[in-house]
Amino acid sequence: MNEMYLKFLSRSENEVFARNVVAAFALPLSPTLSELDDVRTAVSEAVTNCIVHGYRGGEGWIELVCRTEGDLLHIEIADSGRGIADVEQALQPFYTTLPDEERSGMGFTIMQTFMTDFSVTSEAGRGTTVRMSKRLGAKAADDAR
Repeated sequence: MNEMYLKFLSRSENEVFARNVVAAFALPLSPTLSELDDVRTAVSEAVTNCIVHGYRGGEGWIELVCRTEGDLLHIEIADSGRGIADVEQALQPFYTTLPDEERSGMGFTIMQTFMTDFSVTSEAGRGTTVRMSKRLGAKAADDAR
């Protein structure tokens, strides 16, 4: 088992940083390139949600925790922003609170699709936490057969 913690400001340039840090952290699990792309994309979506929806143009902290356990990569991304009033509604494909900004409303759907496990907890006015896991590497490929 290995674990890391990272705290960074909700600036758009930090989205690329976060996705690359998580990809580098996952390398000891011998992920395929496709698995790394899935992880990068899911992390990008989660961090972007913190920036765009959680802080709505303001600035705050995003906390990222990663842990490996066997062939599983666990990722937790949290903000202390606006929170989500109705998580179930927010999880629906194409739902967005910012339709005028040409948001697709597919961020959570993408995270769910690309990761093995996914959950969201949120409290209005207090922030949102996304938890995701992905089974990686050769053992994951053998298990899928």
